[in-house]
Order: sequence, then structure tokens, then C-alpha cells
Amino acid sequence: MTRPLSRRRRNREDGFTLLEMLVVIAIIGLLMAIVGPQVLAQLNKAKTHAAKIQIVSTESALDEFQADVGRYPTQAEGLAALTTAPPGTIGWNGPYSKPVPPDPWGQPYHYQNPGKHGEIDIYTLGSDNAEGGTGSASDVGNWQGAQGG
Repeated sequence: MTRPLSRRRRNREDGFTLLEMLVVIAIIGLLMAIVGPQVLAQLNKAKTHAAKIQIVSTESALDEFQADVGRYPTQAEGLAALTTAPPGTIGWNGPYSKPVPPDPWGQPYHYQNPGKHGEIDIYTLGSDNAEGGTGSASDVGNWQGAQGG
């Protein structure tokens, strides 16, 4: 005896069994366990690289400021001097850059004049926002050069 046509269709349209679903979830879990850390590591490297690029760009704008004014912005003037003329500054011909964005971890860049590593220091403290650290938590500054870390 043959099954009615409607019964055959319903069998073809049945969903996955619980065992099949568990196998798929286990495979996805294994893939995430293997691939996930690699993706996060690349994301952290990209953030560090972005910080280096922003620092180089900011340093270039500060050099333009220094060429026009004859000095770098004071510690009190800070990086805001790149977009707004500090009161009483002679020779300012800016703006030298757009407002400096926060670092890739959402913190403002640090500016020191005089710097510890050079005439001026521009740096970020990394993902942990604390001095020192390794990996994405390491400090990134203009004294390290384009390839420094």
C-alpha cells in the first residue's frame, strides 16, 4: 500500500532532529574556539596600527604648528591648539588638523611638552589605559617610529 501524497510531503518538510542540531552547534562551537582568538588578535593589531597612524598624523600637524609659530603648543594649550588659535599666539595659520579623535580604545591621546622621549611626546596607553603592558595593552607613542611597538 502506498502512502498518500500529503504524507510524503510532510516527511520531506520535517525539521532537523535534535541530534542533528546538536552536531551542528558543536561544529560551530569548535570553529569559534579555533578561529575566534585569531580574529580578536587581528582586531587588536589593527587597533594598535590605527593608533600609530593617528599619532604620526598628529605629530605632522604639530610640526606645521611649530613651523608657523616657532614652538610646539605648551602643555596647557595641548592638542586643541591644532584646531583653535591659543590666545596671544603670533603666526598661527591653522587649523592644522581636524580635532584629534580619541585613540582606538576611546581614550584621549596624551600630549607632553617637554616630552620624556623627545621634544614632544604624543601617545596612548593602549587598551588598559595604564602605563606599560603588552599586546593591545602596550603603550604606543611617537618616539617608537612607524614600526615601533
